[in-house]
Amino acid sequence: MFTTRPELVGTHGMVASTHWLASSAGMAVLEDGGNAFDAAVAAGFVLQVVEPHLNGPGGEVPVLFATAGDPTPRVLAGQGVAPAGATAEHYRSLGLDLVPGSGLLAATVPGAWDGWLTLLRDHGTKTLREVLDHAIGYARDGFPLLERVSSVVDTVSDLFRDHWTSSAALWMPGGAAPAPGSRFRNPKLADTWEWLLAAAEAAGADREAQIEAARRAWSQGFVAAQVDEFCKNAFRDESGRDHAGVLTGQDMASWQATYEDAVAVDFGEWTVAKVGGWSQGPVLLQQLLLLEGFSDRLSYVDGVPTAETVHLAVECAKLAFADREAWYGDTGDVPLDVLLSREYAAERRALVGDTASLELRPGSPGGREVVLPEHIRAGHDAAGGGRGGGALGEPTVERTGVSRGDTVHVDVVDRWGNIVSATPSGGWLQSSPTIPSLGFCLGSRAQMFWLDQGLPNSLVPGRRPRITLSPSLALRDGRPAVAFGTPGGDQQDQWQLAFWLAHTAGGMNLQEAIDSPMWHTNAFPSSFAPRGWTPGELVAETRLGTAALAELNARGHQVVEAGGWTLGRMSAVARDARDGFLRAAANPRGNQGYAVGR
Repeated sequence: MFTTRPELVGTHGMVASTHWLASSAGMAVLEDGGNAFDAAVAAGFVLQVVEPHLNGPGGEVPVLFATAGDPTPRVLAGQGVAPAGATAEHYRSLGLDLVPGSGLLAATVPGAWDGWLTLLRDHGTKTLREVLDHAIGYARDGFPLLERVSSVVDTVSDLFRDHWTSSAALWMPGGAAPAPGSRFRNPKLADTWEWLLAAAEAAGADREAQIEAARRAWSQGFVAAQVDEFCKNAFRDESGRDHAGVLTGQDMASWQATYEDAVAVDFGEWTVAKVGGWSQGPVLLQQLLLLEGFSDRLSYVDGVPTAETVHLAVECAKLAFADREAWYGDTGDVPLDVLLSREYAAERRALVGDTASLELRPGSPGGREVVLPEHIRAGHDAAGGGRGGGALGEPTVERTGVSRGDTVHVDVVDRWGNIVSATPSGGWLQSSPTIPSLGFCLGSRAQMFWLDQGLPNSLVPGRRPRITLSPSLALRDGRPAVAFGTPGGDQQDQWQLAFWLAHTAGGMNLQEAIDSPMWHTNAFPSSFAPRGWTPGELVAETRLGTAALAELNARGHQVVEAGGWTLGRMSAVARDARDGFLRAAANPRGNQGYAVGR
């Protein structure tokens, strides 16, 4: 089949990410003797600089990994929690029914800094300066601004001028959005990082002591103090009114990144591992379990899935994501033992017919009674009820600063067998006002909570929101083999499904599987404000072919043709235990993602 690029094959190391500069920085660290963890951290910080509309220092990062010495997949949970003052009562007292998708009320505790540093401390070999210098260089000396960053700034320019003047000062230095491709600098962010490095190096020459000092300097020092002071100010948000934040320095001092077990399911020679039920990660496993019963009906012709393959995948996705809405959250009581059982999958699989379902149909694992948020039960923003989900692959950015559906991703594998998959996000330049003393803004992940109480994803202080960030790790015959993922909000585990089916059922290599036509459905509530959805909608790349798209329409899907190369920003790396070769591939869509290695 035709591919846009070769699948990279080598023996030293591989890095694949959503931006060529991040991939190159990660590879530079590998070439300098670093391991996959060092490289992932370096690439992660560069992504905060060069894709600031998709992630930043005020955001979060979940990481899936396995080490050369232990093949067991583990999760580094760099997702901050809801602040102590983030109660449903407080938000409702402000006249809100949903957490705004922009502004300070949507902020959770920033998790990316502590997440990356914890990973570096425990599994890396390099000093903080060695991995952070690449990002500092781009922030200080400049980088070529992506066209998408320029268009995002232009979209929210009135908000910046009228209400978020610190954002206007940084992102509109000439009074307008900077030109695509122009050299852009963020010296204040470089200063913040240098200040943190100074605090680290004041702790002495020991690498781990430096990292610990830098963690404290963030959560208990200058950064936390500046965040605390800034959040006392009121800024315009999606509600059309000005609100102060609830995040405090004490919230930051009280939180740190943690490790936990991944959830995994065996599929023959493969084991697929994901982040737990406080994320949407298990929906990929549910989709694969549902599709197991249709394996004889999944097929590809010259790298293109048949209409039957897409139909079955979409109908299984609807069932899995309906379960996400009903049962996933940071409660410690997500019934994954049932949701990821083959018995439950068989029961749910019986609901899949030959035509498109237009219903949201969560199951009742273990006989539990389904209770959905009022917003969903009332049908707000569903078909005929207002704005739908509408995500087509690029982040949807409104003039109010609300963003839906995108982030960044990086995968790394090294010659020793360490393998990392990370999906950093949050701290989007367009969704929260810039803290002028720090050069970055806070995240808006709290918009994923519901204000209804008693739900798995209810807003509760100290709880993590049910995130869409969803890195993946697959083992083959018990050995870590493939790390993969994509930006895309609610679409992440649908595009990953398309990739995985192409790679396994379609027999394609990593690059061929990424290049294969993608699709997704918006037939379930979005995780992002204003939480819309469009029952029956199927968004597909036109490369599926005229006949396949017509058949999908005839089956009752509301097909939206998204162009030839528009959906997904997949990347992947692999290690074949049989021959020792390392492999990598990255998404060609948007001319931005790159894999590097040797």
